[in-house]
Amino acid sequence: MLLRVALSVLPLIGTAFAQGGQYIDDELGISFFGYKEPAHGVTYGFVFPPLEDNTDEFVGEIIAPIEAKWAGVSPFGSMLHSLLLVAWPNDNRIVRSVRYTTTYAQPTAMSGPVLTDLHTIVNATHWKWVYRCQNCVTWSTESGPKSIPISEFGVPAWAYSSVGVNDPTDPQSTFNEHTDFGFFGLDYSLAHVSAAQYVLWANGGTGGGTPTQPPTTTAPTATPTVSAIPYDYIVVGTGAGGLVVADRLSEAGKKVLVLERGGPSLGSAGGTYQPAWLQGTSLTKFDVPGLFETMFQDSNPFWWCKDVNVFAGCILGGGTAINGALYWYPPDSDFSVANGWPKSWANHHPYTAKLKARLPATDHPSTDGKRYLMQVADVTAALLNKQNYANITINDVPDWKDHVYGYSAFSFIDGKRAGPIATYYQTAIKRPNLTYKQYTTVLNVVRDGGKILGVRTNDTSLGPDGVIPLTPKGRVVLAAGAYSTPRILFRSGIGPTDMINIVKNDPAAGPALPPESQWINLPVGDNVSDNPSINLVFTHPSVDAYDNWAQVWTAPRPSDAAQYIKDQSGIFAHASPRLNFWRAMGGRDGKTRWLQGTARPGAASVTTSYPYNVSNIMTITTYLSTGITSRGRIGIDAALTARPLVEPWFTDPVDKEVLIQGIKDLLVNVKDVPGLTLITPDNTTTIDDYVNSYPTGGLNSNHWVGSCSIGAKGSAVVDEWTKVYGTDNLFIIDASIIPTIPMGNPHGTIMAMAEQGVAKVLALSGGP
Repeated sequence: MLLRVALSVLPLIGTAFAQGGQYIDDELGISFFGYKEPAHGVTYGFVFPPLEDNTDEFVGEIIAPIEAKWAGVSPFGSMLHSLLLVAWPNDNRIVRSVRYTTTYAQPTAMSGPVLTDLHTIVNATHWKWVYRCQNCVTWSTESGPKSIPISEFGVPAWAYSSVGVNDPTDPQSTFNEHTDFGFFGLDYSLAHVSAAQYVLWANGGTGGGTPTQPPTTTAPTATPTVSAIPYDYIVVGTGAGGLVVADRLSEAGKKVLVLERGGPSLGSAGGTYQPAWLQGTSLTKFDVPGLFETMFQDSNPFWWCKDVNVFAGCILGGGTAINGALYWYPPDSDFSVANGWPKSWANHHPYTAKLKARLPATDHPSTDGKRYLMQVADVTAALLNKQNYANITINDVPDWKDHVYGYSAFSFIDGKRAGPIATYYQTAIKRPNLTYKQYTTVLNVVRDGGKILGVRTNDTSLGPDGVIPLTPKGRVVLAAGAYSTPRILFRSGIGPTDMINIVKNDPAAGPALPPESQWINLPVGDNVSDNPSINLVFTHPSVDAYDNWAQVWTAPRPSDAAQYIKDQSGIFAHASPRLNFWRAMGGRDGKTRWLQGTARPGAASVTTSYPYNVSNIMTITTYLSTGITSRGRIGIDAALTARPLVEPWFTDPVDKEVLIQGIKDLLVNVKDVPGLTLITPDNTTTIDDYVNSYPTGGLNSNHWVGSCSIGAKGSAVVDEWTKVYGTDNLFIIDASIIPTIPMGNPHGTIMAMAEQGVAKVLALSGGP
């Protein structure tokens, strides 16, 4: 697919990210407005006729090194419902097309736009495509017209691949998902030239370009308007860790500043984004559990972080605002010494009890106490019953995770998404000693050796150069997540030298680094884990796939929508999962790994030779959880985009062997459940081949942990108090310190960890 993630431009204005500008193409003398992304050296440019001419076209260019097998751009900034331009070299010519898609799948030809090649170059070092795109500024979509924001600020998206397309001679060739992607800011209102100049360039002419500023990767700054206020604690991030920390610190009477780089989510916290059918209510997309699947289908997904190369939430609540909200109380193994935790963390029960008191789990989230759309649970239970699984209430016995299944449990309250936003945040925000700032990105901590003095942000109204100071004994707690916390450390001179040197070479971030003599070499980004996940798609005549969740945003079933609006009951009170199960499995290395499964109506994708009824599809996602031995590495590229450097799935072949065996065991009794048919994979593909050829991106469960692991000095990033080694007053409390994959979906474990972690921080001497 061309672009896996889409985003809205409006919530991003004022944040720190790569900015484009005006430049001149030296070979053609044309002034373009665009950006040269530093990771791969590809330039993307645009120029438009005068705004007042109201023409539906532009001239654009892509210049790429020869290593780029294909490159693409979305001037609107999203994959879904957007104009997508893609090109690649073939012999001595450029092959190109305009594409469009409504799902995260292979984009196909888009009708309406007309491409004209103006200049093309293919040589030994690079290729260039300069083109005219007519009927390309505004286009129709299923939900109404879309348009490039040519009179205001926009965030175009780019895609890059080092893997060639399947048929380079065919403009409509299929291709694998991009190997990289990203975004850049561009003030489209400046990207216009005179009518005469535009007509010259649009008809193949050259010359006349007059650049006023080069492309840059720095964010604009503003003059400080207020004096900086010092705080006892600065908490960075509002996910499962940050909101717990902020609440407990402010409860203890500390002067706390909480910084979130995104905006509001739930209606109770100021969110307003909702579908038409919810207008007149205070409910948002994020409140309604049944809208979970639309997080990945929306053409306006402003909640995804724009500078992280996997799905990550940049919004109040972080991942807890946008995930499926599966919520498991942690078993003892999640905090055991055997799984990498210091001995002082083993007794998690008092802290887990505090979590449960604030946020009890529910496996019947509808306010009427009923469960809805449960055919998938019944069918999956019938399969598991034939394999000696026990039916339990999973959170009643957290340590029983072998051959058990039960209804999916969630962190919902009163039929709505709750998590830490509706609990910890609500009490914290009412305290006068807590200050909350949204749309504020922390770039780095400011330090003198091991002493942290404050944080640097993109908001210069908060202090000179955006620096917010600490009180004399103050502390910073990073809770920005498994990707963003490491990047803050890299930008602060903490981590492996190769990552800090990337920061050093960045024109904006480099000058903010401490002297090289003060760099702290820690294994930041190492020891990363994520559950490898494999989807199995079935059909069963009893299953209602609920239109594969495709209509719930724009045209939900009227009776279900009305029921939910009335009292938050019914189908929309559930996220899509309906049943979960676990099983312990031995590997040839003598280690035990746990298989987890999640069953839900619908399917992300179907590949089958069978005819099937799309109304009856269901998915069982199989994961490996606790006991997994594969590890990866997180880092940054030249654009300072956070990304996997070493993918963490199946680096140990035994993990793959165990997961394959677990899938085979699960499928042994499919024919014993009347009407149940496995369609992906079907009978033309073995399980071994299916797993071995599974797209790498599809393995990602977005349950990342371990990038700033807790543990012993020399092999970890934080100590048992969650303090970063080599510093006096810098702490981390988020998924990044968890040393191994938890037993279940991690946000319950993260919150229990945060309860214990913040207690340790408060108990540690030397603080405010």
